Amino acid sequence: MPTCDTLIHNIQILDGSGHEPQPGGVAIGHGRIQALGDLRGYSSAEALDGNGHVLAPGFIDVHTHDDLYVIRAPEMLPKLSQGVTTVIAGNCGISAAPVQLKRGFPEPMNLLGGEDAFRYSTFAEYAAAVAEARPGVNVAALVGHTALRNNHMDRLDRAATASEVASMQEQLREALDHGALGLSTGLAYLSAHSASVEEVQSLVDVLPGSGAVYTTHLRSETDQVLPAMEEAFHVGRESGVPVIVSHLKCAGIDNWGHSREVLQSLESARKQQAVGCDCYPYAASSSMLDLRQVDERVTITITWSRPHPEIAGKTLAEIAAIWGEAQLEAARRLQPAGAIYHCISEDDLRAILQHPATMIGSDGLPNDPLPHPRLWGTFPRVLGRYCREERLFSLGQATRKMTSLPAETFGLRNRGRIQEGYCADLVLFDPDNVRDIATFSDSVRPSVGIEAVWVNGVLSYRDGSCTGRRGGRFLSRGAIA
Repeated sequence: MPTCDTLIHNIQILDGSGHEPQPGGVAIGHGRIQALGDLRGYSSAEALDGNGHVLAPGFIDVHTHDDLYVIRAPEMLPKLSQGVTTVIAGNCGISAAPVQLKRGFPEPMNLLGGEDAFRYSTFAEYAAAVAEARPGVNVAALVGHTALRNNHMDRLDRAATASEVASMQEQLREALDHGALGLSTGLAYLSAHSASVEEVQSLVDVLPGSGAVYTTHLRSETDQVLPAMEEAFHVGRESGVPVIVSHLKCAGIDNWGHSREVLQSLESARKQQAVGCDCYPYAASSSMLDLRQVDERVTITITWSRPHPEIAGKTLAEIAAIWGEAQLEAARRLQPAGAIYHCISEDDLRAILQHPATMIGSDGLPNDPLPHPRLWGTFPRVLGRYCREERLFSLGQATRKMTSLPAETFGLRNRGRIQEGYCADLVLFDPDNVRDIATFSDSVRPSVGIEAVWVNGVLSYRDGSCTGRRGGRFLSRGAIA
């Protein structure tokens, strides 16, 4: 009689390919999927009856700012409670490594944590720290362009010199040698906005031949989004490196209704080169309070303010009324601060979510005291609201966006599918009831309908709680496991 460590039976298997679920069972052995199908002859140390619910590959959150959180809070409840088994950190040009804070602490790096938390001068040191922390989820990471700039430039409101670019290239190569997934930029932020196309190109030119990717928070997500997309695609074409557009959107009321043109640009580029994107399933963004984004037509909620912590949770309009001044002046007084911007059209959001090239990324900010609900609700929201209720896509297609598509795009080998020999990153959920319950007014709330989560074969989440067993690993680029 064949044996295994864990047997999950009476389930509908959603393999991650995009196909619809099929009945069967899954056997786990030594952290991998040992067998699947009709397993009535198997014996196991542990067995779990799935009650006819869906077993899918664990979700891969392709856009996170969990860089330091995985070390500070390794149980990773906000992600495990959504069925997430792998997070990709280092997005938007900000990363935990390689970082040397000899020249100040620029925004938006403070979104990741306090100055004292940036302790990793090399990518190898960061990878070792993650491995030592043994987080509840797997962790893979990009290198942030802004982090590199801050390591080597005396000020960030200009383009880098040739010697500064050479120093950044050297650090990027070291990070790639130690498993970094690639490079990320955050060109919309003032800390990187002055970087020239040539500076970015020189760094992306380090990536070819390594299997690394280039991800970018575009130079603009508002009225200049199309030129910003073309800049990103041009950089990718010149280097022959895959391009991933971060949190693709049409931001700002004057830009609503332009998702058709944005997706046409994406499609046109995809005919010539490897291009993808990610999106979060909410019609509101969240980041630093940026004076350039203050628009009195847009509801802006302040999530934190260093000089005025007492106002967190109020809208900018409410604060401006209390202080008797315009919203822009109030925003100046609040800085540095964080904000949620209700600046996206629901119709544009649906169009981008539905596109077959779109992956799902939460873009959650775990260091934010009043986080956007996407930190806790992203993946169940896709399954509940947009798949089950609004039928934007089938259950198989929704799951592909969160599993095999990201695994293939980022080169996470042996993950993202339920297939013999693959790592046993798995989530069991009730497709009829899975949903997000975190809201903008009450955002720290685990979703419902996620019944069990295994990370590398370790049962890490069950019945609404972490089990205390953590199976996460640091995932180096291209590594088999």
